[in-house]
Amino acid sequence: MGVLWKLEPATEAKHRLYKQYLDAWWPIFLQTSARTGYSRPRVTLLDAFAGPGRYLGGEEGSPVFILRKLLNHTAVDRMNLSRQRVRLIFIEKERPRYEHLRAELVRCFGPLEDLPVHVEVHHGEAGQDSGELLTKLDAWGHPVLGIFDSWGNINVPLSLMRRIAHNPSSEVITTFGPNWFSREQGRQMASEEFNPELLDMVFGGREFWSPADAELRPDERWRVWLSTYRDALRRAGFRSQLQFRLVPRTGQPLYLVFGTGHPKGLEAMKEAMWKVDVSDGMSFKDPRTRGGVLPGQSTLFAGADVVDPELLELVHQRLSQGVATVEDIGQWLLTETSRWLPKHALAAVQELRNDGVVRVLSSGKLTRKSRVSLN
Repeated sequence: MGVLWKLEPATEAKHRLYKQYLDAWWPIFLQTSARTGYSRPRVTLLDAFAGPGRYLGGEEGSPVFILRKLLNHTAVDRMNLSRQRVRLIFIEKERPRYEHLRAELVRCFGPLEDLPVHVEVHHGEAGQDSGELLTKLDAWGHPVLGIFDSWGNINVPLSLMRRIAHNPSSEVITTFGPNWFSREQGRQMASEEFNPELLDMVFGGREFWSPADAELRPDERWRVWLSTYRDALRRAGFRSQLQFRLVPRTGQPLYLVFGTGHPKGLEAMKEAMWKVDVSDGMSFKDPRTRGGVLPGQSTLFAGADVVDPELLELVHQRLSQGVATVEDIGQWLLTETSRWLPKHALAAVQELRNDGVVRVLSSGKLTRKSRVSLN
């Protein structure tokens, strides 16, 4: 692969999600609290697999649109930007791409030292250098958003994820490329640079990832690996984690895992998903679902206003664990599913009730407090 490459449909779709999320993330952490008057002394964004900053078709790479979205944000006048307060770190391993990235940022924004935020462009390796750069720029003890967006190998140690997880108000997004879960591809990478010792470092030990490697069914393998990495982020200390499959209209999918320390982070990421323009056919899929028809559910007269089948399947999975209130189901949707929010629970339960799949155990009207179970 040369210095620049073609923008894949899944990457373009992922960039749409990032832009929506950053629109919410920047003001949350940079605006002064109207209630308390508190202003965070420092906020850091780390893009650990930054790339050259541009694609073959002229599209902006993540470092360029990240910086542009910040400097041109509608709330920028209330963000109190300064070089001491806002730090952006871009790491690129390949020297030609690193040099292209530096030149691209200067071309788009002028001399980096003249910007109202500190931009650190580093030639190095994500797994080795991320922690040191966060220390160098005094990021620890303040909010950090770490984007680990490799198309190929994920070589970021779990020890770094653990440190970010225990850092105040910090989050990570990790991307797995379309071939990462292929056993044949994995063995090929193992013979080059992707070895068991590296997997031990990424997942926290061989006992955690070896069961996933033993899964041979192609359509299950990616699900098991993704769940295994989500569990690794949980063990690292992220109280909430999302896993989802980003499916473009054409081309191969991407797989993402998001870790955050607060339910509000989950809500912000999910709200970003719902704001993304999906009119071209892209979608976010939950790894737990397989698209089947639920037992007892009829599809003969399904209209345009029916509840999304993925949501129904997920609620069915939750109720297979036992009786729950609609409110409990909503909380489970927030913390355990890729894109669904508490507000979606009631309509799903009502639909399943109409189909005879679910019964209401409480008397009176179906509400958030109603107890429900499978028939």
